[in-house]
Amino acid sequence: MLRALVTGGAGFIGSHVVDCLIGSGKPVRVVDNLVSGSMDNLAQWIKHPLFEFVEADLLDKSKLSEIVEECDEVYHLAANPEVNAKNASPMDHFRQNIEATFNLLEAMRESGDQNFIVFTSTSTVYGEAEQIPTKEDYGPLVPISLYGASKLACEALLTAYAAMYGFRAVIFRLANVVGPRSNHGVIYDFVKKLKENPIELVVLGDGSQSKSYLYISDCVSGIMTGITRGNTVEIFNIGSWDRTNVLEIAEIVKEEMGHQEATIRLTGGVDGGRGWEGDVKIMQLAMDELRSVGWEAMYGSAEAVKLTARAIIEKS
Repeated sequence: MLRALVTGGAGFIGSHVVDCLIGSGKPVRVVDNLVSGSMDNLAQWIKHPLFEFVEADLLDKSKLSEIVEECDEVYHLAANPEVNAKNASPMDHFRQNIEATFNLLEAMRESGDQNFIVFTSTSTVYGEAEQIPTKEDYGPLVPISLYGASKLACEALLTAYAAMYGFRAVIFRLANVVGPRSNHGVIYDFVKKLKENPIELVVLGDGSQSKSYLYISDCVSGIMTGITRGNTVEIFNIGSWDRTNVLEIAEIVKEEMGHQEATIRLTGGVDGGRGWEGDVKIMQLAMDELRSVGWEAMYGSAEAVKLTARAIIEKS
């Protein structure tokens, strides 16, 4: 049996995809540069006969031909996940998202052995959508962050390569994915802040930012359901059926940490109350396409936040 290649497989979402694939009996090769990923996320598989790990960077083209060899499926999750421009430069997004994806697609083209590629994109490709919930055919797509722009560029590369070189591309536009092993984002930041100062919690923006939060098990089940539909190019949203705002998340984290008396200090944010430049204030995805092939989320946004807060607190 040929392997599945999982790029970024030591990261948050990637490691859960690895869990699912090996759990189903599929041999897996993980490639990760371990900059943001961790081998701790893969500890249960280190000595498993179906698991192989390669420490490498997708920017190193010399290794990619060997990395894709004997892999018939590719799950491309390696990326710079930072939406906040303070934490990632334009060059970071270009190289780690666009250039890395191009290098991988070139290796697949030259190999010719891969049946399909799965790509985790983002809800931020929609920009500030006027249609809420937002459907996959919404347009024009006008991202307001470099992260969203880089992911949209990757989508375009995937669809073109799939059409021209004969493999399937399945693209998933994800809501805010949360759960065990996450090491960035609003829930992680709130837990960290309250551990450092249990009296006051500083919240970026005006607190009204309202978004869908997707629990990791729902994310992975959505990916595995979506790949069963066999068109050359598929684009699916994955999110919860509702959304929650930043103030509600702050209250959930306070309660889970036992710091209900902590005061919340809003920074006011930028550009109408955003947490940072490029922060989409309202996001909720329509999931009609994924539901049409049998998927449903098990967790709403508030429950996903609560379960994630508990997991982060337990580990910290």
